[in-house]
This record gives sequence, C-alpha cells and structure tokens, in this order.
Amino acid sequence: MAPVDSVDHNGLEQQLKDIIQDLYQVMVQVSTYDSAGRPSREVLANEIKTLSRDLQTLHKTATPPNPSADNLPFVPPELLEYVENGRNPDIYTREFVELVRRGNQLMRGKAHAFASFRDILAADMVSAMPELRHDVRMVCHATGGPDPVPSVVGAPVSSDAPGTASSSAAATADAGAGVGVAPTQQQQQQQQQQQQTTETGSTVTPAPGKATTQ
Repeated sequence: MAPVDSVDHNGLEQQLKDIIQDLYQVMVQVSTYDSAGRPSREVLANEIKTLSRDLQTLHKTATPPNPSADNLPFVPPELLEYVENGRNPDIYTREFVELVRRGNQLMRGKAHAFASFRDILAADMVSAMPELRHDVRMVCHATGGPDPVPSVVGAPVSSDAPGTASSSAAATADAGAGVGVAPTQQQQQQQQQQQQTTETGSTVTPAPGKATTQ
C-alpha cells in the first residue's frame, strides 16, 4: 500500500467530529421539536443543512480529483468486520500472511513439478523425434528451461569396446594361474603321508652289510 501524502488526516478527523456533532444536534432538535413553534422548525432546518454541508465536504475530501489515483488507503472489508466483532486486527494480518505463505509454497511446488515435466518431455521428444529438436529447444528457452538433452534408454554394451576383451582375458588368465599354483588340501595331505612313510621306512630297514648279534 503506497504512503498517503496528499491527505490531511487531522482535517479528516475534524470533519468526522463535526458530522458526529451535527447528528447529535439533529437528534436533540428532533426530540424537542415543537410543531407549533416557529423557532424549533427553523433550528431543525438549519441543523439539517449544516449536516448536509459537512457530509458534502467530507465526500469531496474522500473523492480523489483524479479517478485513476487513490488518495486514501484501501481498508479491506474483512478487517472492518474484525473490528466490528471486537477482534484484534493483528489476528487478521497474521492469518492473511499465513494464507499467502501457504499459497506461495503451493504455487512454487507446482512450478517446480511442471518444470521437471517439461525437461523430461523435451528430452524424450528429442530422442524419439530428432526433426523437432529446434522447436523443442525454442519452447524450452521461452519457458526458461535448459537445452533438451536426448535421453538414452537401455544402451547395450558392445563386446568390441576397448578394454573389454583384454580385461576378460586377463581375468581368465589370473583365474587359471591361481588354480595351477595354489595346491589343494587333498594334495597337501598326500604329500604329508608320503613324507611320513619315507621317514618310517628309513628307520626300520637295517643297513646292508651288517649282521645282527644275538
């Protein structure tokens, strides 16, 4: 709301006080009105003329000379209802701010959702119909989006790719080398049994050329 500089608030307040006073004088004259007395009729007529003149002055002050420019601030009718019902105007301000904040968050979420949908749709359209790439780019730029990037779905990995065959051969060679070098547990047990048999045979068998004494 723009600040009000061209309106004299003190003058408006005084005009409202004059109108209230005129209404009070009219009420007094009506309550004491005597149809037979001439002074009562003239006094009541003068009070009504004064009230009408003050109302016209207030209307001229409230009506801007330029209809396109508002000299007086706008007061929401809801705020006036809050005051008439005896409620605090700050409650209206707080509720209004919370309502605006919720609406802002909702619109922000919708904007992000539509922007994401725009990018995904543009990428799919460029991938499916490359001839429309220029038109899709124009639409994205007009709506503040980036350049569409074609989406690649389910691209197969070729066996002729560099490094694939060599890595597979290296893995196979490593596996074969590992099998040939590392002895199994069964082979280790057989070697241990052969060593034990050799040691036992060398201990029991007598040396050749020696006779046993009895």
